Amino acid sequence: MTALSELNDDIVRSMTVASVFSDFGGQINSLDFHRKEDLLITASEDDSIRLFDIANGKLLKTAYHKKHGADRICFTHHPHSVICSSIHNLDLHGESLRYLSMYDNRCLRYFKGHKERVVSLCMSPVNDSFMSGSLDHSVRIWDLRVNACQGILRLRGRPAVAYDQQGLVFAVAMEGGAVKLFDSRSYDKGPFDTFLVGGDTAEVCDIKFSNDGKSMLLTTTSNSIYVLDAYGGEKRCGFNLDPSPTAMEATFTPDGQYVVSGSGDGNLHAWNINTLNKVSSWDSHIGVPSCLKWAPRRVMFVAASSVLTFWIPNHGAGDAAGAQTEQVTLQ
Repeated sequence: MTALSELNDDIVRSMTVASVFSDFGGQINSLDFHRKEDLLITASEDDSIRLFDIANGKLLKTAYHKKHGADRICFTHHPHSVICSSIHNLDLHGESLRYLSMYDNRCLRYFKGHKERVVSLCMSPVNDSFMSGSLDHSVRIWDLRVNACQGILRLRGRPAVAYDQQGLVFAVAMEGGAVKLFDSRSYDKGPFDTFLVGGDTAEVCDIKFSNDGKSMLLTTTSNSIYVLDAYGGEKRCGFNLDPSPTAMEATFTPDGQYVVSGSGDGNLHAWNINTLNKVSSWDSHIGVPSCLKWAPRRVMFVAASSVLTFWIPNHGAGDAAGAQTEQVTLQ
């Protein structure tokens, strides 16, 4: 068992492909890990939603959603329930978001309101609230228990949204490199702080908080990654990537000490954000990855294009493809 405190440059450098799933019928649009269970959910261009057991590297279930498609996806607190955004028939039905049961493949609730595609989606870590950001230049706050939208934020450009790990604060990034922080209990009073990513006015396509809440990770449409201090907004570090035809995703390790990202050259890169050193670069083996996330409780990350790959440490013994993923002990 590898403790979180033991994650170091050598372990990160040793990451290698353990499992490959190549039967998707198109690009994987998004993916998410459950916070407490060893589960991964994916949403793909082939209209499929797939549930995986990450401890054993197994596909558990596939469901197709031909009417609405499958674009952004995230787990709710229940391990077999997800929120998924639609990509088909938005003008016809207006059913931009669905609350789905993977257990019996039912739609539990529709959420109507967005007029354009949802590009950012996240679930509160502490209650039934969730947020969606859309190309209609709005962020909507919802509650799983009711159909009606609970709140709307109007803004400029493409939004990206994220809750901190305590669910007390959420961040909204928008055009011009602006990041606004809101109290999740009184967001109607407006942001309590605004950061500017100096010198980069590109749209932010993804934003994440580190588990300790001290840092924020921003990925922009100009192929740059920034790590900001979550309290003061100062830029801790930044990394430039090779140009990519699609938006890319970067991820923190669970301890918040490393950042892993894809790149337009088809490689994956890892940096230590304390020393600012590049720890490793790997051939992704899948081209330019559209999705990349580190598992919340394991020494494991996944990268996806039209192929899904599980990465774990290679300790130099045996076949990595047959190894079990390492459990992280959260401090």
